[in-house]
Amino acid sequence: MALPATTKALALRAGGYAAGPMAAVPERMGDHVELAEIPLPALKQGQVLIEVLMAPVNPSDLFFVQGSYGQPRVQGNAAGFEGVGRVLASGGGKTAEALVGARVAFLGTVTGTWAAHAISDAALCIPLRDDLRDEDGAALIVNPLTAVALLERVREAGSDAFFLNAAGSQLGRLILGLAKDQGLKALAVIRRDRDAQALRDLGAAEVLVSSAADFAAQAGAAIKAHKPRVLLDAVGDQITAELFFVMPSGAQWVVYGKMSDEAPKLDQLGQFIFMNKRIEGFWLSRWLPAAPPERRAAVIADVQERFASGAWETRVASKLPLAEAIEGILPALDESAGKVMLVP
Repeated sequence: MALPATTKALALRAGGYAAGPMAAVPERMGDHVELAEIPLPALKQGQVLIEVLMAPVNPSDLFFVQGSYGQPRVQGNAAGFEGVGRVLASGGGKTAEALVGARVAFLGTVTGTWAAHAISDAALCIPLRDDLRDEDGAALIVNPLTAVALLERVREAGSDAFFLNAAGSQLGRLILGLAKDQGLKALAVIRRDRDAQALRDLGAAEVLVSSAADFAAQAGAAIKAHKPRVLLDAVGDQITAELFFVMPSGAQWVVYGKMSDEAPKLDQLGQFIFMNKRIEGFWLSRWLPAAPPERRAAVIADVQERFASGAWETRVASKLPLAEAIEGILPALDESAGKVMLVP
């Protein structure tokens, strides 16, 4: 079989980093990516060529295409961090050769996933169970593994209760189900109350609505009842900062995303001295390689089981062909009903 030398992709229009901070969501996708036929580099040992079946649009992708993520862009390369596909060929090596013909969840480590074909390191490809949907395979890595790792932080803090900001997101819903199964109490924070009952059904111990006039009272009552020590946050706005400063001594604010364009004011710095509070970041790209191999294998097996059994599900708002993606991604994201998936 002749392997493709080029592929259709949403290619990055610029390289490196942006000159300054960017918004969580770009005004126009066409400012950052373009539909193009791009070359596929020759496979090296340990790499595989993948026919992409589906790839999600994650918040991290939106920061990345604008040049405000933790790694530089490569102009002309395909965007997209994760996806699902079938391995067509390998560049050699035992691990890579064993994947040929397999359907895998993968990270776009060499070329991005918003493309008809992608090249990835075999070590970062996950063979999928036959009973797993492509939709779940496409989003198997970034959100599910982050959910597992963040709840490890909660348990390490010695707390059985935690605040979860942006709880209505795909990742938030995964965390809620997993926390319930682990006997942890999630105090879900959302902007609008339309998802409140659904989040309670998923396992939230309480749901707090940040836009409500009595939010401060809601938070105070929840803190008194549950004494949460961890705040898991993907928003990073002033309301989040104020919530953190009313949490008990020893509280940890774990930032894993920045959905808000607002820069919060930290006006109670004494709490870091006298109440032993701290703010820290979480990035899956650091957690994943640091985890012992046996731990990674156990987590991946558990994640696949949760999706296959129906305990977890990837909600999909829309599926867009690459040719329609530049105009269609942002309107689809506005629906806020699940993942936007790109299909070649």
